Amino acid sequence: MVHKKKTWQQKLEDSTNFPKTLKLEPNFPCYRALQKVGAEPGDSVVLAPPLEVDAIMKRVPKGKLITLREICEKLARKHKTRYCCTLTTGIFIMIAANAAEETKGDTPYWRTLKNNGELNKKYPGGVERQKILLEKEGHTIINKGKRLFVKDFEKKVIKM
Repeated sequence: MVHKKKTWQQKLEDSTNFPKTLKLEPNFPCYRALQKVGAEPGDSVVLAPPLEVDAIMKRVPKGKLITLREICEKLARKHKTRYCCTLTTGIFIMIAANAAEETKGDTPYWRTLKNNGELNKKYPGGVERQKILLEKEGHTIINKGKRLFVKDFEKKVIKM
C-alpha cells in the first residue's frame, strides 16, 4: 500500500490528539528548555494544536514581531497551564510557515523569530528570504557570525 505524503496544509489542519495537557517529566523532549525558564517536574504543560499556533502568528501586524516565547506564553494562558511545550510549538511554527507558502496563505510567518531575535533557517527560502521580507517592513538585520538577527527586536515584540 502506497501512502501519500501529507501536504503542509494537511499537517497544519491535523489536530489529532491536540490539545493535550501533560505533567512535565524529565524524559520529555522539551524538559531542559522548560527547566531553563523555571519549570519543575509535575508542572502542567500544554501541547497545543498547530492551527492555534498559526492563529497567533496571523495576528502579528506589519512592523511588529513575535517569538516562540510569546506564542508559548499565550498558549499556556489559553489552556490554563503553567507552560507550553517549546519543541512542538517550534515544529508547528515551521509547519505554519510552510503551509502559508504552499497555499499562498495569509500567515506572515517571517515576523515570528526565535527567542533571541534570530531568523529561522527552516522557513521557506531560509534566512535569506526572511531577511528580505523583514527589511521590507522596516526591520534592520544584523550578522553575528554566520547567524542573522533583528536589531533591537525586543522593542518590536508584541505581547498577546
